[in-house]
Amino acid sequence: MRHDPAPGCRVTRRGLLAAAAALPAAALLPGCSDGRRRSAGGRITLRFQSLAWQQDSLKANKQLVAAWNRQHPGIRVQYVQGAWPTVHDQLLTSFEGGEAPDIIHDASDDLADFAYGGDLADLTALIPPRLKRDIPQRSWDTGTFNGRIHGVPFLQEPRVLIANRAKLHRSGVRIPTPEHPWTWPEFEEAAQRLTRGTTYGIAWPLKEPVSATLNLALSTGGQIFHRRSDGKVAVRFDAADQRVPRTIHDQVNVDGSASRTTLGMGGSDTLPGFFAGRYAMVPLGFSYRQQIAQQAPKGFDWTVLPAPKGTALDQGVSPQTLSIAEDCPYKEEAMAFIDFFLSPPNMVRLALGDWLLPTGQEALKDPALRVARYDWATGTALADSLRSAPAQSVRGYPEWKDKIATPGLQEYYSGAIGLDTLRKRLVEDGNLVLARYQR
Repeated sequence: MRHDPAPGCRVTRRGLLAAAAALPAAALLPGCSDGRRRSAGGRITLRFQSLAWQQDSLKANKQLVAAWNRQHPGIRVQYVQGAWPTVHDQLLTSFEGGEAPDIIHDASDDLADFAYGGDLADLTALIPPRLKRDIPQRSWDTGTFNGRIHGVPFLQEPRVLIANRAKLHRSGVRIPTPEHPWTWPEFEEAAQRLTRGTTYGIAWPLKEPVSATLNLALSTGGQIFHRRSDGKVAVRFDAADQRVPRTIHDQVNVDGSASRTTLGMGGSDTLPGFFAGRYAMVPLGFSYRQQIAQQAPKGFDWTVLPAPKGTALDQGVSPQTLSIAEDCPYKEEAMAFIDFFLSPPNMVRLALGDWLLPTGQEALKDPALRVARYDWATGTALADSLRSAPAQSVRGYPEWKDKIATPGLQEYYSGAIGLDTLRKRLVEDGNLVLARYQR
C-alpha cells in the first residue's frame, strides 16, 4: 500500500534538496507522518538495497551511508545487502508483497518490466539540476522508459580486449588505441597472426552470450530490436546485426583463431588459460582488471585494448542504476540521498571500488581515473562511445534472452546450427515471445 505524507505537508523538490544540503534532515517536512517509516520521534527511515559485493565497493557503500546518517539525523538510511544473481526475482517478490526497498540498486537492463509495471517511481521531476547536468543524455537514455526516467545510471562498464603484451609485440600487429582502434577485419587478422602453436589468438567466454553479442553489434550498426511507429518492438537480424556473430562463429569454426572450449566459460574461467599463454587476448568487461591485477603471475605483462570498431566505436552498456520504489512514501528524501551518494567525489569512490567508469562527467575528470596504471586511461577514453544497450527498454527481453537467444547463439557459435537457423529462431520465435508482452 502506498503511503504519502499528510495533506499540506508537501514541500517542493528544489526546497527539500537545498535544505538537505545545508541542514539536518530533521528540519524537513515538519509534522508529516507515516506509520511504517517515521519513528515516534519524527525520524524517517529509508531502506537502501545495495548490490555491492567487492570488498572496496562494500566499504565505500557502507561508509557513504554512514556519512549521510551522521549529516542527516532526521532521515536515516538503512543499508540492506542484496545480490546480483537473485535481485530480479527478489524484487518481483518484494514488489508483490509491498515490501520493496525504498532505494534500489540494480542494472538498467533489469528495469523495463518494473518500470512499465508501475513498481518504480517516475524520477523525471525529482532529479536535481546538478545531477541531471552531470550525467550525459546518452546515459540517461539507459534508465528512461516511455519518456520517463526510472533509474539514475551511475556506473558503467565498457567491454575491452585484455591482451598479453609480449605476444602482441612478437606478432608484429599494430597496437590499437581508443583514438585508432582496430576495425573488425583488422581484429580478425590480428587474432589469426596471434594464433601460434598451442596459443589461440582469442578466447571468447560466452557462457552468457546475448549481452556481449548485442552490445558489440552496435559498433557495426546492429540493433536487433527495432521500435515501430506504433511503439511496439520487433526483432530483426539483418546484415549489420550478423557481422559480430559471424566473426565469432568463423574464428571458432573456420580459421581456428578462437578456442572452442572457452565458449561455455564465464570470464573468470578463462583467466588461468590466459595467464598460462593459451590465449593471447580475451574480451572482458573493464572491471576484470581487478582480478587480473590480483591473480596474474609475477611479471605477467598485460594491457587493455579497445574493442573493434565498425561504422563507429560505439558499444552498448547497461549501467548500474539507483531507483526509487513507487510505494516509497518519501521520494524527495530518497532522491536527496541519491544526490548525495552520487556527488562527483563519491561517484569516484564508487567507481574505484568496482573498477568501473562513472557516468558523471565531473567524476570522469578525476585524475585517479585517468592514470596509466591498470589502463584506467584507456577506459575513460572510451566513455563517450558507450550507448544504451539495444534491449534496454524491450518488454519481454529476459524471456527472449533465456529461451530463444541464449541457446540459439550458443549452438551457432559452437557450429551446431547455421546462420539461417539462428536467424529464424531469433526473429520468428523471438517475435512470438515479444508479442505476448505487447498486446
